[in-house]
Amino acid sequence: MTGASSALDGLDEHQREAAATLRGPVVVLAGAGAGKTRVITHRIAHGVDTGAYSPQRVMAVTFTTKAAGELRGRLRALGIEGVSAKTFHAAALAQLNYFWPQVAGDEAPRIVDNKVKLLAHAADALRLRPDRATLRDVASQIEWRKVTMRTIEQYERLGRTVGSLRSDALVELMRRYEALKDERRQLDFEDVLLACAGMLEAEPRVAVAVREQYRHFTVDEFQDVSPLQNRLLELWLGDRRDLCVVGDASQTIYSFTGAESRFLLEFPTRYPDATVVRLERNYRSDAAVLDVANALMRGRPGALTLVAAASEASSPRPEVTAYPDDRAEAEGVADAIARRMQSARADEIAVLYRSHAQSAAIQQALSARGIATSVLGGTRFFDMPEVRQAVLAIRAAAVAPHGAGFVDEVRTALRGLGHQDEPPAAGGAVRDAWEARAAILRLAEEAAPGATLRTFADDLMARAKDQHEPAMRTVTLSTLHAAKGLEWPHVHILGFSEGLLPISYASSLEGVDEERRLAYVGITRAARTLSISWARQSEAGRGERSPSRFLAEIGPHLAQGCPSGTGTRGADGASATRGAPARSSARTSTR
Repeated sequence: MTGASSALDGLDEHQREAAATLRGPVVVLAGAGAGKTRVITHRIAHGVDTGAYSPQRVMAVTFTTKAAGELRGRLRALGIEGVSAKTFHAAALAQLNYFWPQVAGDEAPRIVDNKVKLLAHAADALRLRPDRATLRDVASQIEWRKVTMRTIEQYERLGRTVGSLRSDALVELMRRYEALKDERRQLDFEDVLLACAGMLEAEPRVAVAVREQYRHFTVDEFQDVSPLQNRLLELWLGDRRDLCVVGDASQTIYSFTGAESRFLLEFPTRYPDATVVRLERNYRSDAAVLDVANALMRGRPGALTLVAAASEASSPRPEVTAYPDDRAEAEGVADAIARRMQSARADEIAVLYRSHAQSAAIQQALSARGIATSVLGGTRFFDMPEVRQAVLAIRAAAVAPHGAGFVDEVRTALRGLGHQDEPPAAGGAVRDAWEARAAILRLAEEAAPGATLRTFADDLMARAKDQHEPAMRTVTLSTLHAAKGLEWPHVHILGFSEGLLPISYASSLEGVDEERRLAYVGITRAARTLSISWARQSEAGRGERSPSRFLAEIGPHLAQGCPSGTGTRGADGASATRGAPARSSARTSTR
């Protein structure tokens, strides 16, 4: 940065207040699209610029490797190097590996690479025969037990069952799993946090060393912390108060993994002198989209009221459409996307849904129209074999460039791997490989002036390390969970019906509220247009569906659309007319 205040340039008054408050405790209540990552990185940069922070003594904690990589990348762009931006697990593992030899006199235990496989061995020892799906659910229960800091005995008192496993067999399987880990001298993912916390509690010299190393903490997505993660954070802090937490209670969608928004909501109570900053100005979505989001969350604990940064309403009201069945819904949405692509790129469009099972029909319908798709949650971009080959080819070409233009050198390297100018037919691995190579070529074409083959190869390696993936020119398909933190100009949400959203097993009040927050996350991914749809029957024709109860809450802010020639009806069961206000008779949500 060029000056002491330059990190604050370009921030609005509330963002600036958060970034300029360098001493904790600070809680930033940041609504969707309010620029929370910008605030986090500019706050750290401002602290370093003013001399309040030493970069090596700052820890920025988040929940995914990709998010941590994005933080590091943005800090680099601000000229800040040396800040530790990691996930809870990565930070804990690094400390464990460093201090374990000093404390125990030997190497730290290995990490279990396949929890389900180890559970299968434990089940064999007990002469149990659960199927793989049951074992995956048992693994989830083990993870939940540990992050909520429950002993096996405390878990046993809950009387839970998993699949065909009764409570006593489930608990016995958990005990055998733990014994097997001990015999093999292994730790699982959650043990890393437990062991790190235990080491800090039991070894004062370790706690002193860690607290001396890290003086200033920032935690992103604080609504998603579990009791175990919160305990580890407390141990990192000790009696100090240089803590800034950032989050949005309305985006708490991981309660099933142990996340508890109470740590965010109760922060001002735990720290009565905390600076509280509310970021409610949304820089992503048009006002029409935000009206729907605000209506859905009105009156919920910790809900923020989002206000569009752009004063003019430039987009139509979000639209809801009913279809006869799932297949008709997929075909109708695919047709709408094909029309949209007359004025928008494929990568500006996303289709979101509650569960992976809903993706097959829409993927097939889009492929039939020659529209390429990418499914979030699949293989990471830089882990794709075609991408690895491309990076290696570009690095090799950088050793002995041929003197051609930089972009031409990249294009030649990719052509050596079979890349062609024209894409193959949509659908299948061949098209996926083409789209990946095309994304690398676009990175080269968009590189900063003065870039060379060598600097471009280095940039690709840095991107791979940080999982900073380029956008592929494809329509994105994603579950609502996987879409969190992302955005697109045009969003379609499928399956807005009872049994899908909210999901059928969300029977408790807390479960339905979690589903509402999940719908809110989906809605706030949309920048310009939002289309919601639901089907009266599954493709198999098993029973009649009703529209989601959430449509009753957001109905007045929706327009209704009727696909041409289908004779379908709107959310209220009456004939739908494009542009007519919705009058949903779906039952209201129980609080």
